[in-house]
Amino acid sequence: MPQPDTNCCESWFPGRFHATAARPHRPPRAAPANDNDNDNDNDNDNEEPRMAISTTTHLNFRGDARAALEFYRSVFGGDLTAVAYGDLGMPKDLPDADKVVFGQVTADNGFRIMAYDVPGGAPAAAAPTATTRDNGMTLTGERFFVSVRGDSADAVGALWDRLADGAQVVEKYGPSPWTPGFGMLTDRFGVTWILDVAAHAG
Repeated sequence: MPQPDTNCCESWFPGRFHATAARPHRPPRAAPANDNDNDNDNDNDNEEPRMAISTTTHLNFRGDARAALEFYRSVFGGDLTAVAYGDLGMPKDLPDADKVVFGQVTADNGFRIMAYDVPGGAPAAAAPTATTRDNGMTLTGERFFVSVRGDSADAVGALWDRLADGAQVVEKYGPSPWTPGFGMLTDRFGVTWILDVAAHAG
């Protein structure tokens, strides 16, 4: 089973696809000793507005990005975007021209994932490692899992059934001591997922 390269990729086309970085953490400002302190008033005037940020899992493949994104859309629903290297100017006769340089699936239910194909000249991917469960503990050499959580055990179970097609099951989906539904699997593309139900849900 192929394993996705987990190295982060840089933007291939600056200005076309980009991310906004979060502001560095700033400790709370001490209350001014004097309400008429002009220096503190000026500091408040210069305070940057807070912004919302989002975090999205970005999967890196070796030629399987389009197939993986199509599969994830079939599981979670939503809209698929896939832009090939050739769409952005790479000569069509080059080996990477049909591979995905930018891809994502976004759904109204909150699911969002991104993926691309690492270009052919990149270093070789690390050897895959298996993830297992033993006595309630997860044993792995992987750096990350993809976690999907919902409020309904039946609805999450339906997602599990679709995602499990062609997968290696690490722990079968079902009730656990801490949640009405929990399961782990490594899908057909080598990505390991955790599906569970919010603890307050039934």
